[in-house]
Amino acid sequence: MKMKSLKLIGLFAFASFTAGTQAQENNQKEMDNILLAEWQGPYSGVPAFQQMQIDLIKPAIEKGMEMHLTDIEKIANNPKPATFENTIIPMEKAGEPLDRAFTYYGIYSSNISSPEFRKVQQELSPEISEYRSKISQNEKLFQRIKNVYEKAQKDSLSPQQQRTIELIYKDFEMNGANLNKEDKERYAEINKELSQLYTKFSNNVLAEEENYVVYLNKDQIGGLPESYIKSAEIAATERGHKGEYAVTNTRSSMDPFLTYSNERELREKVWRNYYSRGDNQDEFDNNEVISKILKLRDERVELMGYDNYAEWRLQDRMAKTPEKAMDLMMAVWPAALARVEEEVADMQAIADKENKNITIKPWDYRYYAEKVRQQKYDLDSEEVKQYLELGNLTQALFFTAGELFNFEFTPVEKGSVPVFHPDVKVWQVSVKGTDETIGLWYLDPYARQGKRSGAWATTYRSATELMGNRPVLASNNSNFIKPAPGEPVLVSWDDAETFFHEFGHALHFLSADVKYPTLQGGVRDYTEFQSQLLERWLSTDKVINQFLKHHETGEVIPQELVQKIKKASTFNQGFATTEFLASALMDMKYHTTDPENIDPREFEKEQLEKLGMPKQIVMRHRSPHFGHVFSGEGYATGYYGYLWADVLTSDAAEAFAEAPGGFYDKEVAHKLVKFLFAPRNAMDPAEAYRKFRGRDANIDALMRDRGFPVPEKQ
Repeated sequence: MKMKSLKLIGLFAFASFTAGTQAQENNQKEMDNILLAEWQGPYSGVPAFQQMQIDLIKPAIEKGMEMHLTDIEKIANNPKPATFENTIIPMEKAGEPLDRAFTYYGIYSSNISSPEFRKVQQELSPEISEYRSKISQNEKLFQRIKNVYEKAQKDSLSPQQQRTIELIYKDFEMNGANLNKEDKERYAEINKELSQLYTKFSNNVLAEEENYVVYLNKDQIGGLPESYIKSAEIAATERGHKGEYAVTNTRSSMDPFLTYSNERELREKVWRNYYSRGDNQDEFDNNEVISKILKLRDERVELMGYDNYAEWRLQDRMAKTPEKAMDLMMAVWPAALARVEEEVADMQAIADKENKNITIKPWDYRYYAEKVRQQKYDLDSEEVKQYLELGNLTQALFFTAGELFNFEFTPVEKGSVPVFHPDVKVWQVSVKGTDETIGLWYLDPYARQGKRSGAWATTYRSATELMGNRPVLASNNSNFIKPAPGEPVLVSWDDAETFFHEFGHALHFLSADVKYPTLQGGVRDYTEFQSQLLERWLSTDKVINQFLKHHETGEVIPQELVQKIKKASTFNQGFATTEFLASALMDMKYHTTDPENIDPREFEKEQLEKLGMPKQIVMRHRSPHFGHVFSGEGYATGYYGYLWADVLTSDAAEAFAEAPGGFYDKEVAHKLVKFLFAPRNAMDPAEAYRKFRGRDANIDALMRDRGFPVPEKQ
């Protein structure tokens, strides 16, 4: 509006000189916003994290959206016939200032949130939704895209151009570009409402994580590892409870507490706090939010003629239909339930021997599973942790990247690249033995107040040929508990695998070789595959012998212990598979059921009972805090994708296992990078996998990996 006003002011000369001057000053102030400015410094510019301020966020996002929409209007109103060069290319280039502003917005949202930022987020979410609708529903723009798309069906473009126009056209089509005017307006209204609900959902979960902390005294820390006790003491002190020990309401704190604490009543309390997030019938309760989200999603896809949300969402995924996704999950579900029965029987036997007079409950599962692990495999998780030190694991990541991708990681001198928190470290990524810089890798390893739980990867800038192949700026974010000064960070085997997993996403960003920004996207049930595959290198001999060293003595983890780990690799797969699949199945059931009468609390209970969900296990993500599905749309009806990716992962891992050089076979590694990492979304995922493997994947390798019976061929 300010830009338009300035043009009108010129028509009235001196009549409103003062108003015009003020508007110009305001406009200049917006343009000077550091969050919109081109990044300066080394590596073709880096984010100015040291100059971030919350009060700059809203004006930066608003101005960035305005600038992008101006660019879009120019493209849409180009009088020349639409071509790839005059329509798609400028679309791909537009919006860079806004992209920069969203980088800072993402950091505040995920890494350093605060009540002040959440207020800004709440205000911005409907504006962002409206801005997106103005692009997806721009009729002139869509007509130009459609013209280019239809021409491309007759006169084929280059493969990457063809893929780009197909993805863009499909995205516009799926987002209502073909609707009539009235339906488009309703579609945009729904998106606006949903954006506010997504923000509310995620902020409610974050509030519940911050509000529910269990404080222990010295008499209540029995069974807990020394490293956990020290970290819990720091967490309590930071929260004004000096002399106590804090169990925070995050997975990284909850999980080890439930595994080791001897205090059963406290285990139950911690368990209830964690699994009741968003379900406490208070101001942060998310059940009504879920109901509204489901109804709005259903109404929106009905406008486009789909029977349900899942049918609409899965059409551009590898599964294609809800039925195929359900078939895969239900092929694994019975084997997982059968394994849970065995696991619970083993745990109950130990509890009975201890004369505890208890029946295994969900807050007992991890505790007694650990006892079974020690009894069956003589494997102590705490003993394993002594060889999993974060610094050594980081070097193991770099070694793996060097062997497979020919990448080299060099620490960046502190202060030479801005960071948003003192805990963040930065490395330069180069091609081994050359001066060619690939990019930077940022690591934000520790949990803190205001940081969302879990682990994730993101990019601040991707590289494409169109945009000049500037260095990639990739990041990994974890929630390891920060140790006492001078103490090591020791992690569990599961957490070490997750560290490798998220690094796999970063390598996917760093190794991308595509021409157009649209091709940097991904197919949700495929993009997890590459990162899940990278987990396999943690247990290779080269990584074990070089990097799994005792944090005090430097001794390499004994082969005897390694063999125990490998022997126990299918241990507790009943629990792991069931808690995951329960969430994935519920995700699909929510989105294939008429939402009109769904009460999330009751629906979750009823559906899980129908599935035969064991009483000793809950969903990995219960509905009221299922952020993958209800804090946005990225994983909605897509949580099953982790299992789909697991099928590909197990099958691809066997390709390495069968190769002469094993997991470090150069020929297979070359195909891995060429077909599975570098193309990103420039190639159909199914085609890319066939180029790597020579055939489609099948479920057999997955069942072998989990120690489940392989299905008989029909």
